[in-house]
Amino acid sequence: MAITSIVKLTFKPESVAEAEDAVRTSLELARGFEGNLGIDVLVDQTDNTRWLLVEKWESEDNDAAYRAYRAEQGIKSALGPLLAGAPEVIKYDVSPA
Repeated sequence: MAITSIVKLTFKPESVAEAEDAVRTSLELARGFEGNLGIDVLVDQTDNTRWLLVEKWESEDNDAAYRAYRAEQGIKSALGPLLAGAPEVIKYDVSPA
């Protein structure tokens, strides 16, 4: 069953200008990973330090495999120093409604 993972990011105000390129680079691997159906990047209209990554995956297994691969390979994102806090990941099942 398809799932959607929402990744909440909050950037330091002085880092927002660098965020777009860093996010684009960080997502290249995810977008090409088996089972990825696409990722949308949303920026809050009233606070440009708050971003959501809306990741669509064919299955929970694909999402988990991607996250495990990054951890196993020690792949670190360039986002860390730009963030004001730890990312939050929330997973949702896609409803047929």
